Amino acid sequence: MRILHTSDWHVGVSLKGRARLDEQRRVFSEIVDVAREKKPDLVIVAGDLYDSASPSSAAQKVLTSALSALRSTGAEVVAVAGNHDNGPGLEALRTWAHAAGIHLRGRITSADDHIIASQTASGEEWVLAALPFVSQRYAVRAAEMFELSAAETESGYADHLRRLVVRLSQSFRDDAVNLFTGHLTVVGGTTGGGEREVHTVADYAVPASIFPSSTSYVALGHLHKAQTISGPCPIRYSGGPVMVNFGEESYRPSVSIVDVTADTPAKVETVDIDAAVPFQTVRGTVDKLREATVDDKAFLRVFVEEPARAGLRGEVAELFPDAAQVHIQPPVTGTDEPPASRRLGRSPAELFSTYLDESGHDDPAVLELFNELYADAQTNPGEDD
Repeated sequence: MRILHTSDWHVGVSLKGRARLDEQRRVFSEIVDVAREKKPDLVIVAGDLYDSASPSSAAQKVLTSALSALRSTGAEVVAVAGNHDNGPGLEALRTWAHAAGIHLRGRITSADDHIIASQTASGEEWVLAALPFVSQRYAVRAAEMFELSAAETESGYADHLRRLVVRLSQSFRDDAVNLFTGHLTVVGGTTGGGEREVHTVADYAVPASIFPSSTSYVALGHLHKAQTISGPCPIRYSGGPVMVNFGEESYRPSVSIVDVTADTPAKVETVDIDAAVPFQTVRGTVDKLREATVDDKAFLRVFVEEPARAGLRGEVAELFPDAAQVHIQPPVTGTDEPPASRRLGRSPAELFSTYLDESGHDDPAVLELFNELYADAQTNPGEDD
């Protein structure tokens, strides 16, 4: 069978107040084109469908339209919630999803509800265990809902996830393609930069060994960089089809096409998504920035590497009027003299002047303003107007 594996759509994401729904519509249209060309039997969307737990009505329309369009290609579609999603909110869409022929899982229910079994048009049978994101707080409750007797409350997060996976994999069969999809962090994975750090730290990481060797392919979401994880079975993050922020500018948005049978190992092809807007960072003094080559289609971040001064930000704005971010980052200067000895016997004005020098902020007007404000602060009420 053939699978189109994608994840981390983050529908509704913005960049410094800039809406990106039009970009995402183009991206999903391209993914649908890929599905029409590659003709997958199954599309898996492994979590973080939305960027926010409270998506706008426009974002909801984009998501449901994208899922429906993928279903119209003839592929079955399975989507699970990620840590950015409102699980109960996605569960509320299950009636619509069922009517549309889409398998949607927003939160943990009974174990059997997370097993999806079907067959391809050619008659190849497959079984998929679909696990939405499970928070640490909910891990014990999830184990209880799976009716696992060994779900001790003092067990760690990885132990609970292992039990859930073991319970789900009991439905795997020797004569079927056995699949698992989830939204989680596996030890050995590399973060992309746009993930929520609190959900990628060690407390949320699980070893690859939680997946049984009988699994034909593990389709993961959560880490935004496309990558394969070493383990007892084929384990892969598809990466996101859009870049969320500048921490991901070196990554190429893509989806994964996976060919696998019950008897042969999974083979993965990466298909780049060209409709995603690239990210670019440029650095240097104003003179160097004037010579920088900039992609006019990219979201731009600028680091100005010279001392701050009056009018500097305006000059940069003239050079890059559409820049998403501008940072004044002067060269760092310092001294080996202990801070306490440097302060002894010096007036506030002298100390502030030294601070400006060491910060690379060479602007006499700022020092003059400080002196005026300091003088005002030292004046008793009634002495002056």
